[in-house]
Amino acid sequence: MTRYVDIASLEDIPAQGARLIRTTDGCVALFRTADNRVFALDDRCPHKGGPLSEGIVHGHQVTCPLHDWVFDLTTGAARGADQGAVRTWPVRVERGRILISAESLMRGKAA
Repeated sequence: MTRYVDIASLEDIPAQGARLIRTTDGCVALFRTADNRVFALDDRCPHKGGPLSEGIVHGHQVTCPLHDWVFDLTTGAARGADQGAVRTWPVRVERGRILISAESLMRGKAA
């Protein structure tokens, strides 16, 4: 059974916005869509290293602020002709709180 860790309130992220969290495995971007779904992706675009947490959220996608690559928030895959993907992190919302997988937070090396 997957354990989850409480990391923020849903209200900490504006609708169609993002926040950055630092983990032992690097930086993770938390995204909140207009329909109040929350997604978590690695914060670094594989194309030029752009901070996805500073990108534009539209629908269930985010556009990298550096070179306009568009990523699916559900899968982490780049859309269209762009090649590449970013890792997704298991996340859920319960009673207005955002929870992320404890196992994901504990793997890897220090950031």
